[in-house]
Amino acid sequence: MPARSAKPATPGSPRTVNRRTSPQRSRGDGRSVQAIRQHFTQPALRCRRKFLRYYPRGFVDADYLDLERGYKWTAHERWSSELGKDEFEGLLKAREFGEIAARAVAIESRTNLLFSFEKMALRDAVKAPGGSKSFAEGLFEFLHSEVALKDRFTRWRDIVAGLPRKQTRVLTWPVVTVFGFIAQPRTHFFLKPMVTRRAAERYGYDLGYTSKPQWDTYAGILHFARRVREDLQDLHPRDMVDLQSFLWVLGSDEYPD
Repeated sequence: MPARSAKPATPGSPRTVNRRTSPQRSRGDGRSVQAIRQHFTQPALRCRRKFLRYYPRGFVDADYLDLERGYKWTAHERWSSELGKDEFEGLLKAREFGEIAARAVAIESRTNLLFSFEKMALRDAVKAPGGSKSFAEGLFEFLHSEVALKDRFTRWRDIVAGLPRKQTRVLTWPVVTVFGFIAQPRTHFFLKPMVTRRAAERYGYDLGYTSKPQWDTYAGILHFARRVREDLQDLHPRDMVDLQSFLWVLGSDEYPD
């Protein structure tokens, strides 16, 4: 099989992913296709088959780790090292708001999670002292406050909406969800609207999507992720990185049906 690059593709641009044939008699845990059919809706079974056609060993497939999981987990490890809770809190107490924002933006910039216009809008928004202060304080509260997730998400959405805007808008689903996903991948989901909506449609799940970020839609996304995790429990998804990657395979043009 031709070698494939580990470098993630730019969002929205095609990436060549070789189609491979998965084993015909089992799916990840050795169960027969017939046994699996008893536990899945037909749309969910088709989605599972598509993922395993590209990555026959599921979430431990070497190509999957290389192309989908690796760079996302590397970003999480960098976050844990550079903006873990204690480090983040220390920088806040020192009023190093610009440093916090710079580290967060730099960590994300090494991924392909945001579109270039979103990266630019975010970078411009946190350059101003007021923008970096709002961003840093709001992000810490979102990640580490003990209040209900609904309230934390809504407050964080409002903070992103209020960041200074130079040219393009800052308030997008990817910007609102990317840092939670990088920092706490066992809790938060990264929402790329078009791909995730397409994946949900193919899965037969109604997201109740709204283009403006709001809690009800995010709660629906988290519920959808739990549903997929339950369906894929025999493949042992580790966290939201695996679940988001699974849905990316379902909905992205990089992975033709």
